[in-house]
Amino acid sequence: MKEMIEEVVIVGGLIMVQFVYAGNSLLMSYLMSLGLGPLTIVIFSTFATFIILSPFVILFERKQWPNELSSRLIGKLGLISFAGVTLFQTLFLEGIRLTSPAMATAMPNLAPGLIFFIAWMVRLEKINMKCLYSKLKILGTLLCVFGALTMSLMHSASIIQDEKDNASIFVFDRDRVVGCMYLLGAVFVLSSNVVLQASTLVEFPAPISLSAITSLIGVVITTILQLLQNPNTKVVTSSLVSISNLVGFSLLGGMVSGACVSFNGWAMKKRGPVMVSMFSPIATVISVGFSVVTLGEPVRIGSVGGMALMFIGLYLVLWAKGKEGLSQIDIFESEFDPRKPLLS
Repeated sequence: MKEMIEEVVIVGGLIMVQFVYAGNSLLMSYLMSLGLGPLTIVIFSTFATFIILSPFVILFERKQWPNELSSRLIGKLGLISFAGVTLFQTLFLEGIRLTSPAMATAMPNLAPGLIFFIAWMVRLEKINMKCLYSKLKILGTLLCVFGALTMSLMHSASIIQDEKDNASIFVFDRDRVVGCMYLLGAVFVLSSNVVLQASTLVEFPAPISLSAITSLIGVVITTILQLLQNPNTKVVTSSLVSISNLVGFSLLGGMVSGACVSFNGWAMKKRGPVMVSMFSPIATVISVGFSVVTLGEPVRIGSVGGMALMFIGLYLVLWAKGKEGLSQIDIFESEFDPRKPLLS
């Protein structure tokens, strides 16, 4: 009975987390429609994350901090901050602004396949072409990429009727194409950042502290970047959003995001990363539904087909990785071993 209740809580909680992620994309789209710039949103939301994480860092991870910070570790922290906070979030928000929340929640499903490919490139992941699971991971990654490109093209295309020649012509919306490229770039940056974080945790085995420190550094970098882009910029560029509302949104978002990350971590500990990752496509489906109902977004068959290919590729990678992990268990392997496969 206890196991059944735990299963219901895990499954129900993971579905609720996907509702939150879908709602977050819609909220970001709404805030930008009111005139807020992506960099402003990044600064406030990331600083809220730092404030919320700081007490947990002091309470639970003080003993895990390294005795000294090497120049290599400082460089890694700076790179993670710039890539994971400034670059990723700015590209992602620009992508949402130019495309739609549904497209924004679909693209991150590329990440497991890209993480596998990037980890293989830097020799943190091994490929054995004689192994069925390695072949399936490669196939899944290719399906993810092909599905993402198909979805991007179909989302950006519209058909118009040429009255002169009485023929149908495909026309691509430039803004949507650029937005899809932003989202693809954001997912690539995110995937590279995950690989970099995995290697950094070997030298800095305190994940909450790592998130808090990189959030603070990311806020500083993003603020400097915004001031360089426009020295006369104001913190809030729209009269429709007051500073108090923006702070409130940021703190609420930080708390909800922290709760989601914590629940995912607990669920991962109980059922493993594969089960947690399997729920990520639900956010896309929810976001599509929300976009149709609230924003009047049309549902394009080509986009749905590309999305389906991406989901099939995602599940192939996750399934193969799960099976490979079961066949290669090493009880003496350290949790932060840099040679440990990232998706295990």
